[in-house]
Amino acid sequence: MAKSPAKTSFSCSACGASFTKWSGRCDGCGDWNTISEDKGLTSAGPAKKSLGAMRGKRVPLTDLATQETPPPRTLCGVAELDRVLGGGLVEASAILVGGDPGIGKSTLLLQAAAQFANAGLKTIYVSGEEASAQVRMRAQRLGLEQAPVKLAAETNLRDILTTLEAEKPQLAIIDSIQTMWADNVDSAPGSVSQVRAAAHELTTFAKTNGVSIIMVGHVTKDGQIAGPRVVEHMVDTVLYFEGERGHQFRILRAVKNRFGPADEIGVFEMTGAGLAQVLNPSALFLSERGQPSPGSVVFAGIEGTRPVLVEMQALVAPSPHSQPRRAVVGWDSSRLAMILAVLEARCGIPFAGLDVYLNVAGGMKISEPAADLAVAAALLSAREDTCLPPDTVIFGEISLSSALRPAPQTENRLKEAQKLGFTSAIAPSGGKSVSVSGLTLRPASDLTGFVGEYFGAG
Repeated sequence: MAKSPAKTSFSCSACGASFTKWSGRCDGCGDWNTISEDKGLTSAGPAKKSLGAMRGKRVPLTDLATQETPPPRTLCGVAELDRVLGGGLVEASAILVGGDPGIGKSTLLLQAAAQFANAGLKTIYVSGEEASAQVRMRAQRLGLEQAPVKLAAETNLRDILTTLEAEKPQLAIIDSIQTMWADNVDSAPGSVSQVRAAAHELTTFAKTNGVSIIMVGHVTKDGQIAGPRVVEHMVDTVLYFEGERGHQFRILRAVKNRFGPADEIGVFEMTGAGLAQVLNPSALFLSERGQPSPGSVVFAGIEGTRPVLVEMQALVAPSPHSQPRRAVVGWDSSRLAMILAVLEARCGIPFAGLDVYLNVAGGMKISEPAADLAVAAALLSAREDTCLPPDTVIFGEISLSSALRPAPQTENRLKEAQKLGFTSAIAPSGGKSVSVSGLTLRPASDLTGFVGEYFGAG
């Protein structure tokens, strides 16, 4: 049986009205000679696989110079959380929070829900992993039982969206996205299809109904949010809750933020009464630093927009094995291998036959290249069994040619060091001339000169 030919459609180029046959005058806008045959939106293809000739509605376009008011924000009163969010919670935003099991995600979000509710936002907390009684017990332990937060324990996505549509909250917290299941997806909860579908529906609901939604996501062994990476592209903000279980410090880091700076951090301390914000993390990270010892160096770093001082600890010892160990905690192991290679090739300082251990004190994770010089100084201090002056901070990037490159935001690093009582700083020369009262800047031209001046080698 022969297939019937495809139907021909016509549309007006002025108003976009569609017609089944051609005419000289448009019935929609009244213009003459504006109706033409539609050629389709895409190239020819199967009818069920292409958009065909059917037209949609025109999308309004604006200029780049269009003035729009910034989105309204709500402050919760926790300065560290407001900082990571970019200055407060944005209306109709979708936020994804990830972290290791037991790191304190539910505790942090329950405290945040109570703070936002006390600030005037109608807040609903939906738990898919715990019963309502367990969440209430945590609230009582944290002293939050009087906060006006509505609580629910449900995993059916359709029921959750129906409830949110009826209650019309301003903030909804979903704990967690891996426990949600949509009845139109034929797969188990926590699978890639379910996670993608749940995140898409919740993000769309947030944009269309003006509700801010915070979703909790589990992480894999590699530390990435479990499920497809497309989930991170759907949401507006991605936050990671980091920390070591052996330390009381917890760091909330913004990996992606459409409404504020990325790589911003907020520092919290785990206490018996929940998570307490740390307003001066540098002082806290250095509070356990004892007397000067070989291998101990203070690094002046930048995390997001705030300067943070942390202690870099190194230990170099003879190896009883044929293959020496290289153990790193809180830094990139590949970058440590590069620093060791530069010290051996450019400065003539071998580390063959020596075990090397490097640790960033306090459970902090450092990723910026400006820590290169501090790591090299800690390694040399541990190898030569000498101590650098205890009132000195170090920062700078090392290139493969042993040249030292200046680090950005030098002035902010020096001001933070001066505020904590440090009187000198070792940094690469060649950058902007910066002077901070009460602090002496000692420039270093290259790694060879630095080694020869402070360790008598090179």
